[in-house]
Amino acid sequence: MLTKKQLDLLEFIDRRVQRDGVPPSFDEMKEALDLRSKSGIHRLITALEERGFIRRLPHRARALEIVRMPDALAERSGRTGFTPRVIPGDRPSAAAPRGSLPADSGGSREVPLMGRIAAGVPIAAISEVARQVAVPQVMLSPGGHYALEVRGDSMRDAGINDGDVVVIREATTADTGDIVVALVDGQEATLKRFRRQNGMIALEAANPAYETRVYPDDRVKVQGRLVGLIRTY
Repeated sequence: MLTKKQLDLLEFIDRRVQRDGVPPSFDEMKEALDLRSKSGIHRLITALEERGFIRRLPHRARALEIVRMPDALAERSGRTGFTPRVIPGDRPSAAAPRGSLPADSGGSREVPLMGRIAAGVPIAAISEVARQVAVPQVMLSPGGHYALEVRGDSMRDAGINDGDVVVIREATTADTGDIVVALVDGQEATLKRFRRQNGMIALEAANPAYETRVYPDDRVKVQGRLVGLIRTY
């Protein structure tokens, strides 16, 4: 069970991530919770991490990721969508393809890597299998899955970088806030956050350098939802 301060901090972090795509700074957290020093924030973050609600990511500024929300907070905030689960891999050897998992990554299943997907402006639709990649079973749920290599930086503030391999669960529908593979006009595929706006479909980037693209409902077909990503270093 979380204390009120822990709940307040978790809700504040979640609200800022949903709004800005990145967590707040420690100074912003301190001010929001009306604490005198950042050491109190460090203690609250440690407590949330120990209880499995957040994760600290190494070597990144504002490196916090929300893993889960208490049911009461999720219902109160109306939180929807998905925070991608990142499986870090060792730098691949010359013989290992980019996106391969280390040998000791545990139980895994091979899924087809379909090619590249644009995290920027849409690119040509993807239909051919390039190779198979091993994906941890913890990422997968019942149903079909495939993987795509990301090209571009429009989803960087959602933690999706150029060169990452995203794992997609096949789906034809999405909820507002989901990150999806969207097919536009039957010809161009792109990776974006999905939102419904006044009978239209908005495909929203997670990078202020890119504009949100809005289309009539019949021009956009969902090809799958993001369930995780694989990153090599």
